[in-house]
Amino acid sequence: MEGIEQRAERVLATVPTWLWDGEQLPVPIEDIADSCFGLLIRDMEDLAAAPGAPSLDGGQSLSGLLLPSRGEIWVSADEARQWPPRRRFTIGHELGHWCLHRASEEPVYCRPASIVAEEPSSTTTPDPLPIPPAEEEANAFSAALLMPARLVRAHYRRTGGDFAALCQLFGSSGAAMGRRLHAAIP
Repeated sequence: MEGIEQRAERVLATVPTWLWDGEQLPVPIEDIADSCFGLLIRDMEDLAAAPGAPSLDGGQSLSGLLLPSRGEIWVSADEARQWPPRRRFTIGHELGHWCLHRASEEPVYCRPASIVAEEPSSTTTPDPLPIPPAEEEANAFSAALLMPARLVRAHYRRTGGDFAALCQLFGSSGAAMGRRLHAAIP
């Protein structure tokens, strides 16, 4: 996962200063996806309506998807309304697929259990299958992009480790911040 961390750092290093100065939080993930990668972000009510979307069993849904041939990231509008930090993480996750796994123009579809930014709600049934390596990599990329390790460490010291303040600063869910702190703080 160290290589993925470095890949995310390289992406952030190429962001023009007029877009992000490398310090201001939260990291403007939607602007980065748009201005640096030319990807359109669309909040969609029904991700299953995407071109080529897989058929889903009852109770299953999609959190996000990447349509490389169209240059689009689709995000579940319902999840975005319920958990704004999850929307940010999903965009970062799909951008991770764009940067790490885009070997073809084939779409990438991600179920909620594959994008682990948020604790599942009581109405969400957890996915019993292990998370595939490409999904773990996209999660790691998203976390590193949205919560750069050097900024996490600096703000952790500045806030005295105030967890709620860190979540607010980074526009992150508690679950994502908890995992990131374990990865970024020695």
